[in-house]
Amino acid sequence: MNTPFVYGKLPEEIDFTNRAKEIVRLKNNFNSLVNTIIISPRRWGKTSLVKQTSRLAVKENKNLKIVHLDIFNIRSEYEFYLLLANEVLKAASSGWNEMVKNTRHFLKQLIPQISFSPDMQSKVSFSIGWEELQKHPDDILNLAENIALKKDLNIIICIDEFQNIALFDQPDAFQRKLRSHWQTHQKTAYCLYGSKQHMLLDVFSNYAMPFYKFGDILFLEKIAAEEWVPFIQKRFQDTGKEISSSDAERIAVLAENHSYYVQQLAQQVWFRTEKRATDQIVENAFEDIINQLSLLFVNMTEVLTTRQLSLLEAILKQEKQLTAKATLANYNLGTSANVIQLKRRLIELDVIDEIQGKIEFLDPMYKHWLATRYFNMPR
Repeated sequence: MNTPFVYGKLPEEIDFTNRAKEIVRLKNNFNSLVNTIIISPRRWGKTSLVKQTSRLAVKENKNLKIVHLDIFNIRSEYEFYLLLANEVLKAASSGWNEMVKNTRHFLKQLIPQISFSPDMQSKVSFSIGWEELQKHPDDILNLAENIALKKDLNIIICIDEFQNIALFDQPDAFQRKLRSHWQTHQKTAYCLYGSKQHMLLDVFSNYAMPFYKFGDILFLEKIAAEEWVPFIQKRFQDTGKEISSSDAERIAVLAENHSYYVQQLAQQVWFRTEKRATDQIVENAFEDIINQLSLLFVNMTEVLTTRQLSLLEAILKQEKQLTAKATLANYNLGTSANVIQLKRRLIELDVIDEIQGKIEFLDPMYKHWLATRYFNMPR
C-alpha cells in the first residue's frame, strides 16, 4: 500500500511540503552561481530542499548541471577525490561514451581507468596511488570548472554531510586546499550542508576557519504549522480520507513542526483512519510512536551523566536562568562554568541545540519521552 506521507527517504515532487521562499532563494543562488551553505538541525529537510530545488532549476535552465555528493561514508581525501571526480563526470556526460572521452581528456595526467559495475552504473577507478594523487589534486578539484569552461555549462556541486571533512587527516589543511581552488571558479558554484549544525557553524562562521564567508548562509527554519495543515489535509483527501484542520494542526503541534516526525505521525494517523480521522486517533498514534522509540530513548539516556540529565530536566521545566544560584542548587549542577560545559557537550551529542538564543531539543519525541516517562512530568 502506497502511503501519502514520506519520511526516512527523499520525497518525490508530489510529496514535497511547501518551502516556497527557500526554494526561490536557493534557485536564484544556483542560477547566479552563488555559493550556498545550508545550516539547520538534522531531519529538518535540507536534502529534500536541495533535491527539489535542483529538479526545478534544471527544468528551467538546460545549461545547468547539478552534481550531488553524500560524503557520510567518506573518511579520507583520497575517497573524496574519487567520489567528486566520479559524480562530476557522470553529471557532465550524456552517456558512457562521452564519460570515457571526458575522463581521458580532463584527467589524462592521472591515467584513469573506466570500469562498469554489473548493474551498468559507471564508476571511475584510478590506476594511480594516493601518493601520486597528492601531487596533482588540482585536476580533480578543478575538474568541474574545466568541464564547465570547455562545454559552456554552469555547474553546481551539492555536498551533503560536509562536516565530515573534519574527520579527515589534517582537516584544516584540506579545507584551505578546497577553498583556494573553489574560490577561483567562475562557472562552478557549491552548495554545502550537513546534519551536524554545531560543526557546520564552526566551519563557516568562525573567522579563523578557511571557509569563513565562503557564500550565502541559509539558516533553514521549521515548516510552520499553517503550511503543514493544508498539506496534511490534501494528502488525506487525495486518498479518499478526511481530517479536520484542528486534527491536522494537532499533528504538527505534537511533532513540534519537525519535518520527519510530522510525516511519520501523519502517516500513522492515516493508517488508523478508515474514513475520517479523530483527535483520539491522533493521540493514540502519537503515543504508539513514543512506545516504539522507547528502547532507543532508554539507550540514549543511559550514556548521559547525572548532571547532564539534571540540566535537561531544568530545560524541560523551563528554568530561565540556568546559571542562577537557585537553579544550580536545585538541580545540583555545580558551578555556572560547569553548566556551560554540560550544555556544550549535549550540543555535541545532538541532544539539544541553541537556536536563535533558545535551547531546543533536537528530537521532539525524545523530549516528550524524557519529560513524561523519565522525569514523570505532566503533559
